[in-house]
Amino acid sequence: MKWFKRLLIAFFSLALLGVGAIAAAYFYVLPDLPDVNSLKTVQLQTPLRIYSSDGKLISQFGEKRRVPVEYNEVPQQLINAVLDTEDARFFEHKGIDPIGIIRAATILVTTGKKSQGASTITQQVARGFFLSNEKTYIRKIKEIFLALKIEKTLNKEEILTLYLNRSFLGNRAYGVGAAAQVYYGKNLHELTLPEIAMIAGLPQAPSAANPIRNPARAMARRNWVLSRMLEKNNITQAQYQEAIDTPISAKYHGAEIDLYAPYISEMARDYMIQKYGEEAAYTNGYNVYTTISSELQLMAQEALRDNVFAYDQRHGYRGPISQLWTETPLVRDEIIEQLKKTEPMQGILPAAVMDIAEKQANVLLANGQEITIDWAGLKWARKFISDKRQSLPPKLASDILQVGQQVYVRNNGEFWQLSQIPEVSSATVSLDPFDGAIRTLVGGFSFSQSQFNRVTQAKRQLGSNIKPFIYATTLEQDWTLATLINNAPINKPDTRQGTAWRPKNSPDIYGGPTRLRVGLAQSINVMSVRAMRHAGLQNTIDELVKFGFDAKDLPRNESLALGSPSVTPLQVATAFNVFANGGYLVEPYFIDHVTDAYDNIIEQASPTLACSPATVAADDSFNQQADDNTHNDTFADISSTNNELTAENSDTELVCNRENGRYANQIITEQTAFLITESLKSVIWGGGDWSKGTGWNGTAWRASKLIKRHDIAGKTGTTNESRDTWFSGFNPTLTSTFWVGFDDHGRQLGRASWMANGAPDQISGAEAGAKTAGPGWNDFMNKALKGTPEHSTEPPKGIVSVRIDLETGKLTRKTDHTTAFEYFVEGTEPKEYATEAQESGEIFIDNVAEDLFQ
Repeated sequence: MKWFKRLLIAFFSLALLGVGAIAAAYFYVLPDLPDVNSLKTVQLQTPLRIYSSDGKLISQFGEKRRVPVEYNEVPQQLINAVLDTEDARFFEHKGIDPIGIIRAATILVTTGKKSQGASTITQQVARGFFLSNEKTYIRKIKEIFLALKIEKTLNKEEILTLYLNRSFLGNRAYGVGAAAQVYYGKNLHELTLPEIAMIAGLPQAPSAANPIRNPARAMARRNWVLSRMLEKNNITQAQYQEAIDTPISAKYHGAEIDLYAPYISEMARDYMIQKYGEEAAYTNGYNVYTTISSELQLMAQEALRDNVFAYDQRHGYRGPISQLWTETPLVRDEIIEQLKKTEPMQGILPAAVMDIAEKQANVLLANGQEITIDWAGLKWARKFISDKRQSLPPKLASDILQVGQQVYVRNNGEFWQLSQIPEVSSATVSLDPFDGAIRTLVGGFSFSQSQFNRVTQAKRQLGSNIKPFIYATTLEQDWTLATLINNAPINKPDTRQGTAWRPKNSPDIYGGPTRLRVGLAQSINVMSVRAMRHAGLQNTIDELVKFGFDAKDLPRNESLALGSPSVTPLQVATAFNVFANGGYLVEPYFIDHVTDAYDNIIEQASPTLACSPATVAADDSFNQQADDNTHNDTFADISSTNNELTAENSDTELVCNRENGRYANQIITEQTAFLITESLKSVIWGGGDWSKGTGWNGTAWRASKLIKRHDIAGKTGTTNESRDTWFSGFNPTLTSTFWVGFDDHGRQLGRASWMANGAPDQISGAEAGAKTAGPGWNDFMNKALKGTPEHSTEPPKGIVSVRIDLETGKLTRKTDHTTAFEYFVEGTEPKEYATEAQESGEIFIDNVAEDLFQ
C-alpha cells in the first residue's frame, strides 16, 4: 500500500505542479495579453473601391484583396471542408483541443519536431490577430490563453467567420470571399466541390499549394482535403471520385472592373488619400461613388479615341516599329516572342508583316492569329513628312509596307487596318448644368501612355472659346445681339504688349458693319477686340473671373479678346455651364458619396445648385427634400416666365431647397445667358435664308449635319498657329468640352488633307477647332443626346422678339429675306425704323454709334 500512497502523492504533486505552472505561465504572460474584446469591432483590411454613379466598379486600390462575408453566406460544404481539414472538433472544444495537444506532444517527444496541427481555429484566430508566426513556447502559451478568452467573448460562428475572412490564401487574397474571386472569378455560392476543396487547403500553405504557381502540389493538397471530407462523411464516394478526377481550373482573376475610367479613379484615389491618409484609404474598405455616368463615359472615351485616330491618320504614316527580319524569315514562335515584347495600347496591337499582295497585306498577331488587311485599311497611309506635309496617296501595299516589318494594327469596328500610336493629345469633360456633377472625364488618349490628367492639370490657350464671355460682358452693359460692330482692320494697335499688336481675322477678310450675333457665330476676331474695348479691359477681366477663370491667368492686354489666357478644360466646361443653366456658376464635383466597409454613408456631396432661394420660394409645391439624388438623372428647367421652378419630368422629386442646400451665385442674368445661348446656336445652325441667297454658316456647321436637333449650342476655338483647338457646347441637360493639341506647347497641329471614308478628299487646310476638336464633340453629343427629348426655345421673362432689318439691326416693316426676328432684353430693342436707303444697303452710321467702328 505504501507504493500506492507514494504514487498518489506523486500524482497530486505533479497535478499541483502542473496547475501551478499553468498559473505561473498565465500571470507571466498576462501583461502582454491583448484585449480580445477588440475582435467584436475588428476592422478587416479591405481595399478602396471606386464606382460610377450607377454602381459600376471603376477601380480598386490596396495591397490586400478581401471580400468580407457573413457566416450565413458561406456554403456548408466550404465550412465542412475547412473544419475537416483544420479543426474537426471545433464546435466541441472550448478553444483548445486536448487531443490535438497530446498528439503534438507525442510527435515532439518521439521526433523532436514541433507539429503545426495542434492549433485550433480559435488559436489560429488568436495568432492571426494578435501574435506573430514564430514557433516559440511563450508564443504558444499566449496563443492558448488568448484562445480561451476568445471562446468566452465570441460564439463559434463569430470565431469561424473571423477565420474565414482573415486567412491569407495567396495572390494577395485574404479570406475565402477574395480567394473565390482571385482564383475562379466567382462568388462563394458559385464554387464547385473541387474549387471549395482547393480553397480550404490553402491556409496552411498559401504559397507552396498555390494552384497558379504550383498546380501539382495544389492538386495533391486538394485531394487530401477531399479525402478528409469523405472520411468525415461530408461527401459521398461518388462526389469524391468526380472531384479528384476534375483538373485544376484556377487562374488569376483581377478585380472585376466594370468600367475602365482611370483618370477619374485616380482623382478619387488622390482625394481619399489626402482626406483619410494612405493607410486608412487603402485598408478601411471605403467605397467611393463618383458622379460619372458609365454609359456617357464610354461614349466620351470612344469619341475622343476615334477623333484622335482621325487626326493621326490624316497626317500620314510615320513608319514601322522595327524590322524583324530582311532576307531570312524568323520562325513563327520567334516572331510571336518578339511581338509579345511590345505592349498593346487602346486596341492598337503589334503585328508582323508576313506577306504583301497588290493591295493587301497578311500580318501575324502576338496571340498567333493571322489576319488580312485589305486596301480599305491601308490606303490612308500617305507618308508623314511633317505636321504640315504628307506625301501623295499610296497606290500599292508595297508603297507602305515590307515583309518582316513590325507594325501596329487595329480593328476600327468594321475592318482591320494599319495603325500607329498617336502622338497628339486630347481631353474631354462633361458636366450636369444643374449642379455641376462631372458626368464624363477623359484626361488623355491612354492612361498607360501618360497619367497626366489634361482635364484638370493642363493649362492651354483658350482661343476663340473665350468670345462668348467677351460678348456676355457687353450684353450685361448696353449692347444687343443686333448691335453693329465694325468688321474692319484695326488701325489703332494695342501697345501694352511691348509691340504694336494688330489683330487680324482668320481668314483675313472683312465685311464692314456686322451684327453681334453674326460676329460671335462666325468668330470674327476684330469684332471681339472692339467688343472688349467697348466693355473695358478691367470690366472684362472682372467678368471672366466671375465665370471661374483665375485672374493670374488673364493677361492685361487686348490679346485677351482672342483667347490668350491658358486655362484647363474643366474651367472651360464650368464657364460654359453658366450659359446652359441660366446664369449660375455651379461648382464642378466628382464624388457623390462615400461609404465605409459596412455601407454606412460617411460623406455626402452637397453641390451648388443652379437656382436661388428666392426662385424656390415662389413655388411651395416643390418645397420638399430630394434625398435620393434624383438630380443626377433629371434636369431642371428654371424658367422665369412665371418665376417658378418647374421639373420637366413629372416623376422627379428634383427640388432646389433641399436640406442644407447650397445655391450657386448667379453671375449673369438669365436674359444674358439666353441671348448668348441663342448666338451659340447660330455657331452651329448659321442664319439667313439659303433659298434667297442670304444664308450664312457658323463656324461649327458640321455639328448641324450630324446632330439634327436645335437645342444644341457651342463654340469653336483655335489658337495662333493651331497649337490648341477647342470645341465647347451644351444643351439644357449636358455641357461638354473637347480639346486637341500636343503636350509639347511649341508643336503645331499643322495642315492636312481631310479624309472622307478613309481616302483624301478635295478639302485641305490648317487644323482648327471646327475640324480638329469639333468632330469629337459632335460624335459624343450625338450619341449622348440620342433618345432624349429636344428642348424647345422658351425665352425667359424680360425677353422680347421684334423684326429687324438684317443690315442695320433696326426695326423694319418688311417681311422678306432681308429681315428676321431677333431677341432683346425688354427695353433694349431698337426704337427706330431703318430708312429706305438703309434697307437698300446704303448704311448710315450716326454719331452716337460711330465709336464702335474705330
